[in-house]
Amino acid sequence: MPYFKRGNAKIYFLEQGSGFPVIAVHGLIENTAYWRLPGVTDRLADEFHVVSMDMRGHGNTRVNGESPGYDEETVAADILALADKLGFDRFHLLTHSTGGFAAVRQAMKDDSRFASLILTDSGSATSPFQGDPDSIRKLNEAFARSFENYSWQEIFEGLKSKPGPFFRGIVESGQSDEMMQMAFEMARQNNRQEIAKFVRSFYTDPDPCKEGLANISCPTLIIYGEKDEMFIHSSQMMADHINDAKLIRYEGIGHMTAIEAPDRLTSDILAFIRQSKRRYYGAGP
Repeated sequence: MPYFKRGNAKIYFLEQGSGFPVIAVHGLIENTAYWRLPGVTDRLADEFHVVSMDMRGHGNTRVNGESPGYDEETVAADILALADKLGFDRFHLLTHSTGGFAAVRQAMKDDSRFASLILTDSGSATSPFQGDPDSIRKLNEAFARSFENYSWQEIFEGLKSKPGPFFRGIVESGQSDEMMQMAFEMARQNNRQEIAKFVRSFYTDPDPCKEGLANISCPTLIIYGEKDEMFIHSSQMMADHINDAKLIRYEGIGHMTAIEAPDRLTSDILAFIRQSKRRYYGAGP
């Protein structure tokens, strides 16, 4: 398996295709399988050098020590370190949910290495819950304990009757069983104890940093599902504050856009990258 070391982390990544680079970063309880199993990275790899990575606390990535770096700054630095390792001066950054939290915070500070930024079902706050720090901590604690106390099988059985905001689109789909099995195969690659630690550490800041969004100048695509109640407002808000951002709403789709609508998602990503190339870079990347 391909890994690179950064500090106390051994970070897993998967390379596909050749051409101008695209780095893909997933969300919570996901990993490289989020993009690979429904075929998104396979199709992108027909035109691009696609590199998907497992965030800290997820998939095959391993972290040792008492400071695991489960925060947006460290995750963003891991993405840039991966680009450095592979010799990418600039790259398209494709993200989902939590991966997008880290990406957009980095883009606010410096987006000079991003040929484009693609945010699917995401936001610029690092806590999807609003409220004071103590209220957020309590919500995260309850969420974390659900991973500690139940097996992946038990969690997914529960989601079938109570899908919550993240699995509503899958459960209400005509292909629910197939999609749920795909999501289960993806999730079970993660260590539930590490996911719990990640939840407690990462989701702490409810500030969407609206002023910082205006600093983002790279071509930006924002996609969200109609049934993704958690990220409808944040997606629309980012589109309002990021200069020339393109916003796409998927009717009848929920949070897991790569699983629920892989063909449409891939087509929209390819169209956006091609348009960005013509508009901003002429014959360049």
